[in-house]
Amino acid sequence: MSNKTVLFDKHVEYKGKIVDFAGWQMPVNYGSQIDEHHQVRKDAGMFDVSHMVIVDLGMATEASDIKAFLQYLLANDVAKLTERGKALYSCMLNEQGGVIDDLIVYYMSDDWYRVVINAGTREKDLAWINKHASAYNVSVKERDDLAMIAVQGPHAREKAFQALPVDVVEAATPLKRFFGADCGDWFVGRTGYTGEDGFEVMLPETEAAALWDKLAAAGVKPCGLGARDTLRLEAGMNLYGSDMTEDTSPLISGLSWTIAWSPEDRDFIGRSALEKEKAAGIKQKIVGLVLEEKGVLRGHQKVLVDIGDGQQGEGEITSGTFSPSLQKSIALARVPVATGETCKVDIRGKLLNASVVKPVFVRDGQAV
Repeated sequence: MSNKTVLFDKHVEYKGKIVDFAGWQMPVNYGSQIDEHHQVRKDAGMFDVSHMVIVDLGMATEASDIKAFLQYLLANDVAKLTERGKALYSCMLNEQGGVIDDLIVYYMSDDWYRVVINAGTREKDLAWINKHASAYNVSVKERDDLAMIAVQGPHAREKAFQALPVDVVEAATPLKRFFGADCGDWFVGRTGYTGEDGFEVMLPETEAAALWDKLAAAGVKPCGLGARDTLRLEAGMNLYGSDMTEDTSPLISGLSWTIAWSPEDRDFIGRSALEKEKAAGIKQKIVGLVLEEKGVLRGHQKVLVDIGDGQQGEGEITSGTFSPSLQKSIALARVPVATGETCKVDIRGKLLNASVVKPVFVRDGQAV
């Protein structure tokens, strides 16, 4: 049976079309996915992301070392986090260098880090984190008492300020991008998954429905999972399970920038496997594709590329969609490293021409 977030009744009230997503009953749209996409690009929209998993890491004993634990657990290095509230994006790897999940971790103090992980990987993530936390005496607390609402768009912050409690507004106003601030039981991160500015607000479940209504009254329109996916793909943001999995490393998933190789003596789970993969020579990379003919790019379609000396290589689309902002079909694809500026995509037996571009299509409302 699917789970429901605390905002499920609001989705029904606002006439959301409910679908199953990672075991949760969530709105795919509230009428028009295209309108919701443009709403976020041009103004402000909100998403229920309460199915995401919020985990607080704290001190179990005086011997707890949360920083050292996270330095071992994650490919990126939390030692970079020296300012209160600073966030870090990282992959959590298995011993083979495959991606167990991608996540955001906030540094709140030496005694408290907050981690946000994906809904579809909840069970394995929590098992993995708990398995390794005990060696560092770190307490792991899932915050299932909190809801989470993302408010995104060029006018998201100003409209959110009309709906948030005064003390929360005071805490959130000075936030720089990729920082978070706590205010009592509320937490606001200036983060998101759309390529637009905005907030991700974590708050007690008992207060979530009221905030949803206040945001709507302030002109922040409800948006569903459909628009969230087209927005994130336009922004070139990976989707776990599609663009990276337990069988793919960050090195071939466009996430090399999230690996902190220095200091060289920092051991982290998967480091040895990544070093071997790097030394052997990276064979694939993630690129962006823009279809130059009529058609729609979808996941798992075959990509054919020239790799030099008259040889042809093959790749595969990992995520694809029609871009409402560009009015063209776009995709992320894993292809041979030698891939040039053009390729062909096999769509139902027809080879259609596509341009190979940097895997970011739209950011802050502008085509890249």
